[in-house]
Amino acid sequence: MKLKTKLTLLFLFIFLLTLLLIAAFFVFYIKSLSADEGHVWLENIFSPVHFQMLLLLSILMGLLFVVLTVFFHFNITKPIQALNLRLKKVNIGNSRTPLHSRRKDEIGDLYNHFNEMEERLYQAHREQVDMIAAIAHDLKTPLTTITGFVELLSIQKDLTRMETQDYYELIMKKTKHMVELIDSFSMYTKNEAMFETIAMIPIAAHKLFDTISSEYETELSSFDFRLTWKHTFNPNQLISINEHMIRRVFGNLFSNAVRYSNSNELHVYLTGYVQEGYAYFLIEDNGVGVPNQDLSLLFRKFYTVDKSRQMSNGGSGLGLASCKLIIEHHGGQIHAFHSNHGGLGIRFSLPLSV
Repeated sequence: MKLKTKLTLLFLFIFLLTLLLIAAFFVFYIKSLSADEGHVWLENIFSPVHFQMLLLLSILMGLLFVVLTVFFHFNITKPIQALNLRLKKVNIGNSRTPLHSRRKDEIGDLYNHFNEMEERLYQAHREQVDMIAAIAHDLKTPLTTITGFVELLSIQKDLTRMETQDYYELIMKKTKHMVELIDSFSMYTKNEAMFETIAMIPIAAHKLFDTISSEYETELSSFDFRLTWKHTFNPNQLISINEHMIRRVFGNLFSNAVRYSNSNELHVYLTGYVQEGYAYFLIEDNGVGVPNQDLSLLFRKFYTVDKSRQMSNGGSGLGLASCKLIIEHHGGQIHAFHSNHGGLGIRFSLPLSV
């Protein structure tokens, strides 16, 4: 029962009980007047019987006040004091035991919302720490390589022109990789700021699917890879999207399939269908897939299954995190699973326009 309902019923009960006590007092008072007509009115008011009735009424009203005070203390004051005490001890650097409450009223909702807020603060702090650590790690590796090559060039004066040129090219390659990493970080933060202003335009789900399929079938065939696609969309099924951003999602997913499949005979499967008011898109491959323990972590910022593979393939650990950000902003969901084709599968949904 909600707290406002409890308070309303409590005050109504006290009001009715007070009226009942007052009515009982007047009934006894009128009866005493009728039984003792010879006394004047004022004398009857201050008679011992009337004094006892007033004393009893005062005691009952006092008990009601005590009950009301106890109710407010244990149902409102004490829970809020516990919440205030917890607010003073909030430390986003350490995860704490959630506040527990079995109540189903507004106080219970307040506790649940506080727990959610504290968890979001903790996760945001962890993401900041992970981001700094990831940036430091990803930049340190190429910087170490560049430093080594520069020291080598400064120490060894007898290098041939060809060897010197090779070292310069390696330095340039590592420098470009650093620029790409910084651009990836910048793009991700820019995306979060852009979401409040992007425009959503209705588009037929089958039209988007056919365009994506045609484009990536041509692109994959240039690497001697294959794309098999099918859908069950009909022309009347529309989705409101920012097409540029949804295309980026497809681009990230196809790029990951090519980069990390570790297969010379890559076969990608693209599927589309409608279920319960959502348009679903599935991208699967026949590559090496992802271990079970990594599936639920793929969409975390800067998370990579294999750091060495990330460096060799030029990833930043932000591709799938960006996909999740975009899809959720469109009102959908995205998750990874083990494909029946042997590799990784990614499924995301977009709500159909009403």
